Amino acid sequence: MLLLLIAITTFTATILGGFIAFKNRDRLHLVMGFTAGVLLGVVAFDLLPEIFHIAEETATDTVVPMIAFVAGFLAFHILEKLTIIHHLHEGEDDHERDGKIPEVGVVSALALAGHSFLDGAAIGLAFQVNVGVGFAVALAVVAHNFSDGLNTVTLMLAHNNSTKRARRLLLLDAVAPMLGAASTLLFTLTEAQLLLFLSFFAGFLLYIGASNILPQAHAKSPSRLTLAMTILGTVLIFLVTRVDFH
Repeated sequence: MLLLLIAITTFTATILGGFIAFKNRDRLHLVMGFTAGVLLGVVAFDLLPEIFHIAEETATDTVVPMIAFVAGFLAFHILEKLTIIHHLHEGEDDHERDGKIPEVGVVSALALAGHSFLDGAAIGLAFQVNVGVGFAVALAVVAHNFSDGLNTVTLMLAHNNSTKRARRLLLLDAVAPMLGAASTLLFTLTEAQLLLFLSFFAGFLLYIGASNILPQAHAKSPSRLTLAMTILGTVLIFLVTRVDFH
């Protein structure tokens, strides 16, 4: 019953984040600036500290997770560039030559859904430790899911995807943590495996935020307000993680 309630909360938080992005599509550059800051904050203040903590606990050389981190960053970079090259060879319209290729948005949103699945798995694994740890992780995931819903819709719309397709990806992202939590009933990850998963997706998220969303936000409207929104998103995640840790 407790896990069901948490699953419903994570679903609702994701949908709410996506709803806000839909309602503010006319100010998408501000939403994108905020989203980039959120992703930077998640990587810097949540994922990387957890990665180094697990590496220390398992006596793993930090070079190992950093290789996975770089692999995640480069994997999305290569996938994105191959997608762009494919469309250019097929002679796509000019608006797609400016980087607004729908498939890039889909790949980005799927990466976020993968991250959300791992978030859900983290909840399930945390409750296997004890209820206190489970609640702490669940609180962090709910906060992240709100931003994930926001990010998913932002990425889809920024790359010229239809509202209908954006809604489908938002629904997938909302269901992903529920599936992740349920999956832990069937398996358990070793700390070494979790370390590599977290590192890889941290690289994914950093690329999405710094090399994809942020440049587009400032290309649409290189204003001080957009920059302020990026800083706000980063500070927000910093504050959320401080509450979680203490």
